Amino acid sequence: MINSQIRRPHSHSAALMASNTKLILALFGLLITTATVATGYTNHTVGGYAGWFFHSKTNTSATNYTSWAANQTFSLGDYLIFRTTTNQTVIQTYNETTYRNCTTDDASDTDTFQYNGGKTDFDQSLTIEVPLTIEGANYYFSDAGDGVQCQRGMAFKILVRHGNGLPPSLNQPPPPPYVEAPSDTAQSPPVTINGESPSLNNKAAVGGTNTGVMLCLLLFGVTSSLMTLMW
Repeated sequence: MINSQIRRPHSHSAALMASNTKLILALFGLLITTATVATGYTNHTVGGYAGWFFHSKTNTSATNYTSWAANQTFSLGDYLIFRTTTNQTVIQTYNETTYRNCTTDDASDTDTFQYNGGKTDFDQSLTIEVPLTIEGANYYFSDAGDGVQCQRGMAFKILVRHGNGLPPSLNQPPPPPYVEAPSDTAQSPPVTINGESPSLNNKAAVGGTNTGVMLCLLLFGVTSSLMTLMW
């Protein structure tokens, strides 16, 4: 007599399958999170809703920018968004002395930059976007009013972390220095290679040599194939 039996999956196998499913889901979630973080950069609106403003009647800044910066996390590739007017300036510097002096009079062109948004008239609204491209201490202030705005609170310091690093749009080499083109009376001599001036004939000769080599290789391949078929 043949006993028919129905095989049921062992509880160990079912538990293993469930464990593998959870592991796959966990790895998938980690992959999504990693992809999100890798492309995530933050725009920081300086001062929040208060913006970047100075009240001239009370000689006070619109908010405490030092406190605002202390509650932010800054990384390479982030942007500082200054919502302001032309009554204030935006100075970015990596020089602590310049920052503490509240002036750019003795600042270097290599570590201090002023953003004006292309407007020169007073009381014009503008938005200035400043990318964070240097890791470490970054300083910002307004030097309007002969430094009075800076002295009265329009200044803050941030520490920029490496984070995800610079995105490709910001990670570009600086442009080459400008070199004035030679005048008609001072023509540059031709470039020489191995003591000879380059010419079209030299290029043609090189091209002809390469073509000849390719034809020889092709002929050798065809011949080898024919010999194989014959044998």
